[in-house]
Amino acid sequence: MPTLLYYPLVRPPKEVLHQALLYWDDLASVVPEDPAVYDVAVSRELKDLKDRGLYHPIVVGSQLTQPLDDSYQTIALIEELRELAAGPPSPQLSVMDGFLLRSKVGYELERAIVDLGLGQRLDTWRPGDWGKSMAVSREVQLLLIGALAQEVACTTTTRAYMPYTDQQFSYETSVRTPRPGLGVGAWRVELGRLLPTPAPDTPTSEVLAFRERYSAERERLMRATQTMLSNLCRDWEHPADVLRRMQLEMTQAREDYQSAARSSRMAWATRSISVTVGVATAAAGALVLPEMSWVAGIVGSLGFNIATREVRPVVKTRDDHPFSYLHHVDCELT
Repeated sequence: MPTLLYYPLVRPPKEVLHQALLYWDDLASVVPEDPAVYDVAVSRELKDLKDRGLYHPIVVGSQLTQPLDDSYQTIALIEELRELAAGPPSPQLSVMDGFLLRSKVGYELERAIVDLGLGQRLDTWRPGDWGKSMAVSREVQLLLIGALAQEVACTTTTRAYMPYTDQQFSYETSVRTPRPGLGVGAWRVELGRLLPTPAPDTPTSEVLAFRERYSAERERLMRATQTMLSNLCRDWEHPADVLRRMQLEMTQAREDYQSAARSSRMAWATRSISVTVGVATAAAGALVLPEMSWVAGIVGSLGFNIATREVRPVVKTRDDHPFSYLHHVDCELT
C-alpha cells in the first residue's frame, strides 16, 4: 500500500492522521526547509511517528528536482491565480507571510505571481541563497504547495505516494481541465462508509494498537479497495462490471474489518472520502456517462456507500500513481 501524502498543510487533522495509520502504509506531508521552522511546524505526535517509521516529512527543495513546468498544470494554476487576484480584496492576500522557492515553481508561474501582485521576489544575500525565494500570501502558498505535492507523487520513484487533502480549493486545482472541450478523463468515486475512522478524541495510541492487532483485516480491505480502483482506472467504460466482479471480495473484506472494529470496542465514525480515478489519456474526450441506475443495486448488495460520477480530466495521470483523494470532515457516529 502507498504512503498517504497529506497537503497542503504540514499537520493533518486528527481523523486524517488516523485514517493514514489504518488504511495506508504510513503518512507524509510537505514541511519547511528551515530547521527552526520545521521544529515548530511539525507536532510532537508526528515526530514520534517519524521515530517509528510511520511519518515521512518531505522537503520539496530536495524532493522535487524539476520546476512546475508542465504546460497543462501551469495553465490551470495561472488561471487560479488570476481568479484570486480578480476576486474581492482578501486580507490574507495582502499579507505576504508565506515563502516559496522560485526554482521549484518555474519561470511562468513566478512571473504570473509577481505580475498579478500576489508575490514579491526576495533577493537575499546569504551565501548560496541569492534570489532563491519569493514572498507570497498564505492562500497562494497553499495553492502551489498542493500542486507541488501532486508533482512529488508523480515524479518520486523511491516511494509510492497517494495525494490526499481536506481542502476543496487545493483538490479542484489538481483535477480541473486546463482548457474546455477536453471531455471526461476521470471518475469520482465516493467510498463513504467503506473506510471508517475512529471517533473524535480517540487517542492515537489506541489506533496504533488496533493497526497492529488487526493488520490482516485492514490490509485485506485496503488491497480490495486498491484493486477495485485500479480496475476502474483500466476498465473505465464499464464501471458497473468492475463493481460486480469485486462484489464478493469487497463484501467479505468489509465484513471482516467490521468484525475487527466491533472487537476493538472503539467508537467509529464515517466521513465522506472521494477518490478521483484517472482513466487512460487516450480516453479523454471519449468517455460517455453511462446509465447510473446500477449503483442502487450494487450499494444494496454491498452494504456501503459507493457511487461514481464523471469529473473533468485530471491534469496529469500516471500509471504508478493514479488516484487522488479528497476528505470531508462530515461525520456520523456508527
